[in-house]
Amino acid sequence: MTDTTTDNASAPASFDPERRATELAILDALRSVVDPEIGMNVVELALIKQIILGKDSTEIKMILTTPFCPYAGSMIQQVKDQAEAVVEHDVKVTLLAERWDPRDAGLMW
Repeated sequence: MTDTTTDNASAPASFDPERRATELAILDALRSVVDPEIGMNVVELALIKQIILGKDSTEIKMILTTPFCPYAGSMIQQVKDQAEAVVEHDVKVTLLAERWDPRDAGLMW
């Protein structure tokens, strides 16, 4: 999480358009990662929960559609590869224990 503390506690966090553009580029790249059982990509399925951008590393927090998804290893590697193609540095993919809710599918960032 980014520290947005300033001297003026009521000041809003500043918007960084370059950072947002990178986040959107990662999400766009992740649209090529498809869950083979469902036939939808990880962005459409709302499996990508958070992207934490860093200068030398990035972390993507995601969930799976089922706890014992047989394609988990492949999908995680594809998420890592697609994101690294955008940011050109190491990307760590962290699986969260959160359960997927199919009602979230189709909601976009």
